[in-house]
Amino acid sequence: MPQPSVTIRPALPSEFKALGQLMVQVYSQLDGFPKPEEQPAYYQLLANIGDFTQKPGVELLVAISEQGDLAGGVVFFHDMQHYGSGGTATQEKNAAGFRLLAVGPDARGKGVGKLLTQACIQKTRDTGHRQLIIHSTKAMQTAWDMYEKLGFKRAEELDFMQGALPVFGFRLSLN
Repeated sequence: MPQPSVTIRPALPSEFKALGQLMVQVYSQLDGFPKPEEQPAYYQLLANIGDFTQKPGVELLVAISEQGDLAGGVVFFHDMQHYGSGGTATQEKNAAGFRLLAVGPDARGKGVGKLLTQACIQKTRDTGHRQLIIHSTKAMQTAWDMYEKLGFKRAEELDFMQGALPVFGFRLSLN
């Protein structure tokens, strides 16, 4: 697959609202994923994605196309204590994590999600952490497959329930 012509960089505050809208759009269209009326607090979290940057060690990364369009984004956590998921992930030591990776409909299938994931892997290496923690659901099978191809392994001890939705943990060990 040819590498997409996108730039991965920290989001600007002026991009937070558009990224939140993109995330709401992407997650609400996933087959088998709870809809906004089923989990309004979760979609409020997505819509206000920029709020994550108020926590220490949290970065919001965006993928920007050659044309300057927002192609996707992800929230990267330098320290798991602010990860904010259910289960035991926030207690992981010597670990970074990312959540809420989303790629807009026009950019799908072009490697944007892979580039965002690779940027998080590099940031984890740069911090000196030995592992990167993430979560996914059955509704996110395309992402799940990509994570496994990049070396992430299922970590059942990190699984949790988000309401009625099973959420599955993954771990990438780095040397």
